[in-house]
Amino acid sequence: MSRYKVTVDRSLCIGCGVAPSICSQVFELGTDNGKNRVVEAYSVRTDENFSEGVIPEDLYDCAASAVQSCPVGAIKIEKIN
Repeated sequence: MSRYKVTVDRSLCIGCGVAPSICSQVFELGTDNGKNRVVEAYSVRTDENFSEGVIPEDLYDCAASAVQSCPVGAIKIEKIN
């Protein structure tokens, strides 16, 4: 089963809430600065500027929809080999 790295550039994020509304299994607005982050279950690291996580293949479509819907392009997803 494939896994995917998800990266949120929190310095670009405007905290509009689109990603969490589309894919709450992977994304949430952080209590630290109100910007998007990867949920604790999949988070690898989160700081003021970035949030990174690793998700299973069954969440790819959900996360990819959020990536495509982000109005500022702050979210990236890539397959881990």
